Amino acid sequence: MAKYLDPKADLTFKKVFGEQKDLLQSFLNAVLPLKEGTEIESLEYLSPEMVPENPAKKYSIVDVRCTDNHNRQFIVEMQMYWTEDFLQRALFNTSKAYVRPLEKGDGYDELRQVYCVSIINDIAFPNLKDEFYHRYIPANIDHPENTIKGFETIFLELPKFRPSSVSDKKMMVLWLRFLTEINEQTKEIPAEMMENEFLCKAVGIVEQSAYTDAQRMAYDKFWDEIVSERTLMKGYFRQGHAEGRAEGRAEGRAEGRAEGFVEGDRARQISTAMSLKQMGVLSVSQIAEATGLTEDEISKL
Repeated sequence: MAKYLDPKADLTFKKVFGEQKDLLQSFLNAVLPLKEGTEIESLEYLSPEMVPENPAKKYSIVDVRCTDNHNRQFIVEMQMYWTEDFLQRALFNTSKAYVRPLEKGDGYDELRQVYCVSIINDIAFPNLKDEFYHRYIPANIDHPENTIKGFETIFLELPKFRPSSVSDKKMMVLWLRFLTEINEQTKEIPAEMMENEFLCKAVGIVEQSAYTDAQRMAYDKFWDEIVSERTLMKGYFRQGHAEGRAEGRAEGRAEGRAEGFVEGDRARQISTAMSLKQMGVLSVSQIAEATGLTEDEISKL
């Protein structure tokens, strides 16, 4: 009986979507709201290196970048867990890709459409309980039908996905089922996946027998690091929120509720910065980026 690896891991995700153009093309055409006649017909991979990653989150994000026959850019990210700064990261990467031609000295006519697809293996928008597909584009607040073309960001929350919630996008359902249902516990692949040429190929790529012992060790290490990273980040947030709430209550009694919340947030930033500084892994500039404090403030802690 064949055994399989989880396609969400760094190794498997890149083998499926970072090495197989036809599979990435099929996935993007399935999940993006592309109008008839504007589907991706061919694509080429781009270098994934655009901005330096925060070393404290080096394992949590995997991405693939490409351009297509219409000169559009696509960024596909696999985010293993969610924090608010990931939202800002997705927006930054999308806008960075959009304006990059200008950095090279090209004119505005060289700007091209950019799509960012963030696949999230976590709950990112708890207030939208029954929605897993989130599309963001620049739009007029009073007249949302009036949009500015340039870039779009799509967030897919895998834990919220249910096949019955998508009725008219068969390929989207198959690809999201591939990402949510296939793992080390999978004993039998659904027939509808094996009947589709793209999904059948993707399933073959994540079969355990296709990997060396060294690759399997790297795969296992990835999941160990994800658990450690998630635990570490949640610990920082719990500590920061607890101290922030306590400080906020004290300041609220003394100077009013609004100022208390401000001071509480300040305490959270300082507490997180002190914890990161004590670890001795990140530079002062990286801690500043992660916490919102200035480098001078961190140096004095």
